[in-house]
Amino acid sequence: MEVTLRLYEILVPTIYGDTNKPISTKHHKEWDKVIRRISGGFTLLTPVKGQWIHEHNVYEERVIPVRIMCNEKDIAKIIEFTLSHYRQKAVMWYVLSNECRITYAKGEEAYS
Repeated sequence: MEVTLRLYEILVPTIYGDTNKPISTKHHKEWDKVIRRISGGFTLLTPVKGQWIHEHNVYEERVIPVRIMCNEKDIAKIIEFTLSHYRQKAVMWYVLSNECRITYAKGEEAYS
């Protein structure tokens, strides 16, 4: 049975949801390590500014878009870990592509 791999994007916070204090690079690197273990890798993009409304308050913060190729089971693990690791009430994520492939050069094999 072939597993469908999709390309997802998740918006990783730069401040903790419960204290509004900045998240350290060390803490982000811990997240990176777990996500690499689950998905095999990811692509970090340049941070962007996000805004949203919660309970009539406008919140603004920088977020880090991260692209991840994985299956549905793994993205669910990643979302749950992200919520707890960064102490968030919610995390935005979405499908960028329903089909994602990697083509290797002759003689090269998939990383494991």
